[in-house]
Amino acid sequence: MNISIFGLGYVGCVGVACLANNGNQIVGVDVNPTKVDFINSGKSPIIEAELDEIIREHRESKMIRATHDGIEAVRETEVSFICVGTPPTLNGHLDLSVIFKVAEEIGKGLKLKDKFHVVVIRSTVLPGTNEKISEIIHAASGKVPNQDYAVVSNPEFLREGTAVRDYRNPPFTLVGCSNPAAIETMREIYAKIDAPFVVTDVKVAEIIKYVNNAFHALKVTFGNEIGSICKRMDIDSHKVMDIFCMDRKLNLSPYYFKPGFAYGGSCLPKDLKALTTIAHDAYLKCPVLESIEISNELLKDHVLQQIIAFGKQKVGLLGLSFKAGTDDLRSSPIVDIVENLLGKGFDIKIYDRNVRLSQLVGGNKEFIFERIPFISRFITEDWGQVVKQSEVIVVVNNEPEFRGILESLSPDKIVYDLINIDFKGKESMATYTGVAW
Repeated sequence: MNISIFGLGYVGCVGVACLANNGNQIVGVDVNPTKVDFINSGKSPIIEAELDEIIREHRESKMIRATHDGIEAVRETEVSFICVGTPPTLNGHLDLSVIFKVAEEIGKGLKLKDKFHVVVIRSTVLPGTNEKISEIIHAASGKVPNQDYAVVSNPEFLREGTAVRDYRNPPFTLVGCSNPAAIETMREIYAKIDAPFVVTDVKVAEIIKYVNNAFHALKVTFGNEIGSICKRMDIDSHKVMDIFCMDRKLNLSPYYFKPGFAYGGSCLPKDLKALTTIAHDAYLKCPVLESIEISNELLKDHVLQQIIAFGKQKVGLLGLSFKAGTDDLRSSPIVDIVENLLGKGFDIKIYDRNVRLSQLVGGNKEFIFERIPFISRFITEDWGQVVKQSEVIVVVNNEPEFRGILESLSPDKIVYDLINIDFKGKESMATYTGVAW
């Protein structure tokens, strides 16, 4: 099948690779020339396990190409996936301007073709967006909805760092649509995915990602609050939570329940904010949802105060992105900590092999340079320099290489662990402490 994918960020790039891997001809579309050039050079514009290899292989076999011409991409394909970003506005709503521009461009492409076309929304959007996008396409194309084209809501459930694996093994494939032809097209696209194929109402499909991510955010905060209580009472919080998570019948997945640092990333903060804004706009009080972000911010402040309390000015960070295996800095909670420490005059050194400033593009680059304009002064590709110049080592991510670094430390180095990393000598290290254990 010929498929166009609008937006070459995390969701879009994973879609390009995995849909090509399943035998489809893919055209990636993005306004950012750097991302287009990366794809056409057989490279991934983002750091994500397996992506480089898959994109290189299918670019060489001519199954993948990228362009900035969305109208032509629509004319050449049967299905268009919308995977562009939906960042939050200052008041908590979503900025849907980019997705609406893409819808208009798709409409202009449909105006020039006669065959039935399926438009698939993979971006996380508010309920009602599917209908709005259909209206925009109709206005730009003159085509009739559900006769000449159909708009499908098909939310993704990908975790950065394991996105390719998650694509291949989703909990289910969710399709919000009432058009039989579009549903059958989606069945064909996902025929090689071994997961339940669930067809539901459009608005159900639109809201499920917010519900999922709000619950995931709640699970992270819940585990961290339990960790804080246990630390105060000198109880091993990880033993407590290991037992708690043995109950798979009622307590669900243990993935987000481990005590540690604050949640971050491009999904949980944004989608939680969006869900609470939906409630606010409906004049509903949702104190639990509203308290999640407060608790998360309190944990950031707790970590900041603990680092300050060590009484050392030279602080080194192992990790800067919001979790291991990714270069995503947007809403990374440690960025807030770094910003505060720099403002207080601390001497900071950061090592994260996944974050190379010269390769940052798009919103990722804009975010970090807006928050810390002189970030290049503090990041180094030499972990030895971080260790040598720092009195306190803060472990931010669970990267395998960090274990060896920690095992090589001299006894005078203070280690502050935010993720409970496992390394030899940890139990006997007198200067080691965890955020909640």
